[in-house]
Amino acid sequence: MPTNLGRIQVTQTPPVAAALKVAELEWPDVPRAEQITRLLTAGAEAVRASRAERAAARRLVLNETRGSLRSAYPRDYLDDLRQDWAE
Repeated sequence: MPTNLGRIQVTQTPPVAAALKVAELEWPDVPRAEQITRLLTAGAEAVRASRAERAAARRLVLNETRGSLRSAYPRDYLDDLRQDWAE
């Protein structure tokens, strides 16, 4: 079908062939091109969700440890440290 959109070429390596078999089982009455589009969309959503989960986990750790080192340094230690710096 004619289009102005870019096209890609993908070699059917064993992992790609396995993914296509999954798509055929999931969407048997859908044309192969639509199966590939659905796989790509589902894969992108899975990656996006995984990134969001990792970011949430990092935020949780940061919130849990926030302020835990306050007692490790004296109150004005940065001012004292900066006095030794050349202007």
